[in-house]
Amino acid sequence: MRKRQENSILLAAALCWGLIAVSMPTQAQTLRWASQGDPQTMDPHSQNESMTNMVNGQVYERLTRRDRNLQIVPGLASEWTQVSPLLWRFKLRPGVKFHDGQPFTADDVLFSIQRAAAPTSQIAVYANAVGTPRKLDELTVEFQLSSYNPIFLQHLDTLWMMSKSWSEKHRVTRPLDYKNKEESYTSMNANGTGPYILVSRQPGVKTSFKRNPAWWNKFEGDVQEVVFTPIGNDATRLAALVSGEIDFVLDPAPRDIPRLRNTSGVKVIDGPENRIIFIGMDQQRDKLLYAQLPGANADKNPFKDVRVRRALYQAVDVEAMRVKLMNGLSLPTGSPTPSAAASFNDAALEARYPFDITAARKLMQEAGYGEGFEVTLDCPNNRYINDEEICQALAAMWAQLKIKVRVSAMPRVTFFPKLEKFDTSLFLYGWGGAINDAESIMTPVYRNRGEKGVGAYNYGGVHNDKFDALAAQSTVEPDAKKREQLIKAALTEYKEQFHVLPLHRQMIPWAARSSVTAINRADNWLEISWVKLGK
Repeated sequence: MRKRQENSILLAAALCWGLIAVSMPTQAQTLRWASQGDPQTMDPHSQNESMTNMVNGQVYERLTRRDRNLQIVPGLASEWTQVSPLLWRFKLRPGVKFHDGQPFTADDVLFSIQRAAAPTSQIAVYANAVGTPRKLDELTVEFQLSSYNPIFLQHLDTLWMMSKSWSEKHRVTRPLDYKNKEESYTSMNANGTGPYILVSRQPGVKTSFKRNPAWWNKFEGDVQEVVFTPIGNDATRLAALVSGEIDFVLDPAPRDIPRLRNTSGVKVIDGPENRIIFIGMDQQRDKLLYAQLPGANADKNPFKDVRVRRALYQAVDVEAMRVKLMNGLSLPTGSPTPSAAASFNDAALEARYPFDITAARKLMQEAGYGEGFEVTLDCPNNRYINDEEICQALAAMWAQLKIKVRVSAMPRVTFFPKLEKFDTSLFLYGWGGAINDAESIMTPVYRNRGEKGVGAYNYGGVHNDKFDALAAQSTVEPDAKKREQLIKAALTEYKEQFHVLPLHRQMIPWAARSSVTAINRADNWLEISWVKLGK
């Protein structure tokens, strides 16, 4: 694990940062912000990753939007009506224009939903969940569902609107295939209706925006220009903030938060995030891709055995991780959901099985793996809070079970395509966002792999027919109480089979200059149109 950086190192980092930051704009109304990672692509339908969505979300918009409390409010649609259980009608906002000057119409809605449902889209599961859109007139669209969707608006709120004419002109009528390293015009260019216009994109270096003077909505903040710079090193990112070279850091290291709270000119903005951090395991292959097992176990997959999965779970000291590694900025949980609300605050689901090394070793013996094995743990090093450090801590804990874990840490631009190809045996992953409903994780992440995006993020290849049937029923159940019981039963089955190993829910510590006012939402979303820079 990285050691605590001393003040002298921070000062040196600040000086180094000053050398590389001299070309950055310093106008009073320019927001200069940073994060450890970089957006993956400017194509809003290609990848479903929070940083990528957030940056693209300054340019692109949806028919709906979220307020400060994550409630759904009108966006590009000014109003809507549920005509019947299977039919929704939306009135589009008149006078809205894309950044290239073209008007936003019903044709763009139909095109965007179709594009988002394409096989190369990572939000296909949501696009398919909203049914078939049809145009009634230039500013009216209906969505016809084939089955009831209890969170229709929540699904619709994930779908970005693109210009049909612009996409056809630049030959980007389908999302780019990111996992296979495809490049297209949308890799580096964008054309939305949102508050900011993409000015330039230099992957891994800098992405800049300017305010859209023709935006249909009202700016609550005063930001005219935006410069985003990925800074991978924690100390350098912090030093840049302390020195005033940047105004805002999305992801300061937890170990630095106490110091930041006592640093002049800087403030911490924090709160809980709707995000679960968990461990996934390959439970499909008969033999793991990246593992070595001794003797008679050489050709086996230990993760197919629920006793091994439980042993790994009970060997994890999440409380020590919370205190020593996360500096208290995590909420350990036993539920496999991004928020407690998604599991209806059910105490049994939220409770963790006890940390018990003796019991874990016994389970390994019973399963025939008492002598352990070697395995590679794939881990991002610039996506989640302390992600690489979490993996190193787990490797040390699992060593007590004679499991030798090789941590393979990599940037998100490498990590996510690797998982999309199911090229993994053991991995750290996170899931969350604005939706406080179990459907948001059960269908795309936990269900058996199927059509139309179902199980698209089930990178461990988990196949559980009991869970799948319960989850599928809950997806279309109109009765709220029946649906709650179905969800609880499904989550209980998943938890008891240890298909994933939940660790904790993240806390969000943002850091900013004292003059910056930003709204910390539970989906870890920086809405720049709300940001005030002050003086």
